[in-house]
Amino acid sequence: MNKVMLASGVALMLSMGTAHTAFAQEKTLTISVYALAQDEYKKIVYTPFEEKCGCKLVVETGNSVERIAKMDANKANPVVDMAVVSMADALSAARAGLIDKIDTSKIASFNQLYDIAKDPNGDGMSIGYTFYTTSIAYRTDKMKIESWADLLKPEYAAHIAWPNVTTNQGPPSLYMLGQALGKDTPDLAAPIEAVGEAKDDIVTFYEKSSQLVQLMQQEEIWAAPIGRFTWAPFTKLDMQIAWATPKEGQTGGMNVMIVTKNSKNRDLALQFMDFWLSAETQAKLAEALIDSPANKEAKVSEAAAKNLTYGEETAKSLKLIPSAVALDNRAGWLKSWNEKAGQ
Repeated sequence: MNKVMLASGVALMLSMGTAHTAFAQEKTLTISVYALAQDEYKKIVYTPFEEKCGCKLVVETGNSVERIAKMDANKANPVVDMAVVSMADALSAARAGLIDKIDTSKIASFNQLYDIAKDPNGDGMSIGYTFYTTSIAYRTDKMKIESWADLLKPEYAAHIAWPNVTTNQGPPSLYMLGQALGKDTPDLAAPIEAVGEAKDDIVTFYEKSSQLVQLMQQEEIWAAPIGRFTWAPFTKLDMQIAWATPKEGQTGGMNVMIVTKNSKNRDLALQFMDFWLSAETQAKLAEALIDSPANKEAKVSEAAAKNLTYGEETAKSLKLIPSAVALDNRAGWLKSWNEKAGQ
């Protein structure tokens, strides 16, 4: 009888142990990300992390507006644990009370980041994981670009494409044009006015950067402001095309990580962020030409570096539009643009 009870007890303990192990392996982290390059992210980031943590990643994708709206709709009972968004969208989420401060003491790779990525909005609620430069791709055999204002010279304006203000490259390009004009105000009034005055000459106000390679190839344009992440296709054209380094500098953008307020998996979210921010992971993403590394210890081949925003000097030189300026002026920019540059 005792032997039967003992055997039953052992069986029960083994059963409970198995159940406990299964439960531990069923830890789930829900992340909200951009839809781009998900196959590469799965291979380089998601699957290796799942193997390391013994957990499951649930990946939700979409544009920032949709994803933040979902976070807002579920703020009483969050379904997303962490997300990646733009700097400005991170500040918007912070203002709406959707995210919490990040305990950087639990992120071992934090001190390896470039300073620009450690606290992009100055509120402790986001960490940059990748950034990019915005400058000018131009035909060196057709024009000389030393300043952002050169694009609007009468002899050049009829050969350029300019990003619409509603695109990611629109406001940063106007921001740098304003600096070149010596009228650097948050309303971007002077650069919008200048572009408006040249609107009949400018070839197109582009919505998608994918348009530009064909326009360049067909010699309809000689130059356009672009993000570095779209530079690679231009290098494959049989043309004399260079990346400009205007005297005013380069601008760009940064994508950041945020932690949802009241997330039930905060520690796991921080572990995942640490894994993504590690020099090893960042280097792999860079070599795959997915993200420019925010970790300064990520070593990248010379071939990959040519197509990325890479290196400490570049990171220090970036002139980013402050998130508060972007949020507080978006509506005004659009109104002014429609009045001055709209067609």
